Amino acid sequence: MPAGQPSDRASGLSDSSAAGLPGDRAAEQSRDRPTGQFGGKPSDGAAASMSDRPIDRPTGASSGRPSSRSADGPTDPLSDPPGSRSGDGPTGRSDEPATNRPTGRSDEPATNRPTGRSDESSTAQPTGRPAESSTGRPVDSFTAQHVDSSTGRSSRRPVASARDVISDSHSPQHAPRATPRPQEVSWDEARGVAGRVGRGVRPRVGRLVLDRALGHVLAEPLVALTDLPSFDTSAMDGWAVAGPGPWNIREEDGILAGHAAPAPLPDGDAVRIATGARIPAEVTAVVRSEHAHADEAKGLLYAQRAVSQGQDIRPRGQECRSGEHLLPAGTVVTPAVLGLAAAAGYDELPVHPRPRVDVLVLGDELLGEGLPHDGLIRDALGPMIGPWVRALGAEVSAPRRLGDDAEALWQALTGSDADLIITTGGTAAGPVDHVHRVLARIGAELLVDGVAVRPGHPMLLARLAAGGPCLVGLPGNPLAAVSGLLTLAGPLLTGLAGRTPDEPYRVAVRDDVHGHPHDTRLVPVCHRAAGEPGTAGGREYVVPLHYNGPAMLRGIAAADGLAVVEPGGVRSGTEVEILDLPWASATPWTEGCFT
Repeated sequence: MPAGQPSDRASGLSDSSAAGLPGDRAAEQSRDRPTGQFGGKPSDGAAASMSDRPIDRPTGASSGRPSSRSADGPTDPLSDPPGSRSGDGPTGRSDEPATNRPTGRSDEPATNRPTGRSDESSTAQPTGRPAESSTGRPVDSFTAQHVDSSTGRSSRRPVASARDVISDSHSPQHAPRATPRPQEVSWDEARGVAGRVGRGVRPRVGRLVLDRALGHVLAEPLVALTDLPSFDTSAMDGWAVAGPGPWNIREEDGILAGHAAPAPLPDGDAVRIATGARIPAEVTAVVRSEHAHADEAKGLLYAQRAVSQGQDIRPRGQECRSGEHLLPAGTVVTPAVLGLAAAAGYDELPVHPRPRVDVLVLGDELLGEGLPHDGLIRDALGPMIGPWVRALGAEVSAPRRLGDDAEALWQALTGSDADLIITTGGTAAGPVDHVHRVLARIGAELLVDGVAVRPGHPMLLARLAAGGPCLVGLPGNPLAAVSGLLTLAGPLLTGLAGRTPDEPYRVAVRDDVHGHPHDTRLVPVCHRAAGEPGTAGGREYVVPLHYNGPAMLRGIAAADGLAVVEPGGVRSGTEVEILDLPWASATPWTEGCFT
């Protein structure tokens, strides 16, 4: 691996949060934090620290210094300790300062940029001649979305493809960046794009018997096919009585559930009745067994409490009437929905089948089992992404490990019949980061190429062909990949499945949360209620968790949500948007270990 190559691979060094660093190391990291996190003026020491560190955003024509955009650099004081590598991918790749990086991807003014992959605006694109590869040969083009940073408007523009540039893609000189990069979009905008793309695909509709419909989404409103209950029924075991008491006890076995309509009950009589049994005509009420006294000698029944008209009787249609809408289309079929559907008369349900997802894990450095050795590390994303996407409502094929093989990636993408393909790693600008080049070769449409969020900013969203599958490219760092899942894959799958998006909500944070100077930050949190453990009530709040660097999983493993922290950070008590994790109620929490 050549030194200084940018990559979305994770650092081989251990990551830690600033709060988790002991003694001098924590102090050293605190001195390196960017300023302006809470809108205040930077101190002299902080200003000096910032002056020595390149800001991780494009600087436009006013600066010719390349950006470190290809990796999650150490601008986040709680994510990466000083000296650690910070790419968004598995370990084994170096993220040296931007000044030492190759010039295949930079933020220099358009006049100084090479013809590979750039961040120039659409107005700076040359016209009147076909795009050329780094070898000077014309290449094909496809259409991509460009977002003007000054207006926020999107436009379409031709983007060069690279049909002939990956024959020897492991060699940097044979791997030009053939796809110009649209400007990085905000986190909110990226989620909006993903949701609109998902909703724009007409979902399939099928009918499934009830025992196979769990987890799917209703394609039509659930409408009652009968009254519920369908007839007047007893709510309790006891006595059906007619008129005022005491009542004559009828000498018969009583009325049981599941039998035809009984004969009307004469005024002044009482008969035993079971829960769920049909109520005879002319019945005034049901007297519970424990509230009645039967005098067998006299053959009379006495009520020990006052009896009211209709007491403990479930009238026909109490829950719903035939034709009434019970649930809207877009509702996820849960066990309770199955029960309601059965009670309302359904044998099968019209549903949208779950979206089909292929997961492709990239990286030669990944091990499927055993301990790390000889520069190889365990694949954490393969075991994690599939179940996570399944929890988001999709059907997932077994993850496939492709290594750093551009041809294998091309074959996997062009041969997939999935609705969505998720790749891990390979989304930055390193010599073996092939995702952009393969997408260009396919003629894919880039919809999102970089998001202003930490961790995970090198994520992308593409449409492989008109009417074809979408691709979400995740960074290779584990927490950065989780960020990409919740930013792009989650809203996209919600739309593809025809589900109704969850309403956003906000909760106060217990502690100060440091932010990135420019980008949104996603921080693992746990929900808690104010007051002592075991007591009821109190205002809900969330606790930010440590171990939240892009290569870390310890924090997210203990979390039940992610807090959306705006640039600059937030103070204790500030309400922030929360993204719930699918298994929130099952997450443990230990104060001494994680917070």
